Amino acid sequence: MLRTILAAAALAFVAACASTPTYTPAASPNTAGYSEMQIESNRYFVTYRAPGAADSSLIQDYALLRAADLTLQNGREWFWVDRRTVDEDSARRSGPSIGVGVGGGSWGRSSGASVGVGVNFPLGGGGGPRATSATLEVRFGEGPKPDEANAYDARAIATNLRARIVPAQ
Repeated sequence: MLRTILAAAALAFVAACASTPTYTPAASPNTAGYSEMQIESNRYFVTYRAPGAADSSLIQDYALLRAADLTLQNGREWFWVDRRTVDEDSARRSGPSIGVGVGGGSWGRSSGASVGVGVNFPLGGGGGPRATSATLEVRFGEGPKPDEANAYDARAIATNLRARIVPAQ
């Protein structure tokens, strides 16, 4: 029994490592990685999709990093985020849970009842909300960057996020 539990825990650990998000371009529109779609000359949808559910703030940071890189690639210094969408992982449960079941039945002249109790301890994952993707609607700015919460200095964002979330290669 102990071997089975250890094997399951090792398998869960390996699966969690295999689905860790990385900052790479998506191979196709619905696969893991970043992608963008131009909707006007200076406006894009920028999306980052995780290979599975991941920390929501990390997914959003990867989308923001791609928006900063795209801004710089287009020769601009700052960008504005008009809209943000995060696809939360609704199937995830955090923390232990307990379930109780009651059943009964009969077979011919015999009948019986049963009570069952189960305990669940989720393996892996931390405490924060989980998401599968984040999409930003961004537009490139011209002139001085406004002092607004939705306006971002592309070079500063790229430098800061890359230092914090992109592993050295």
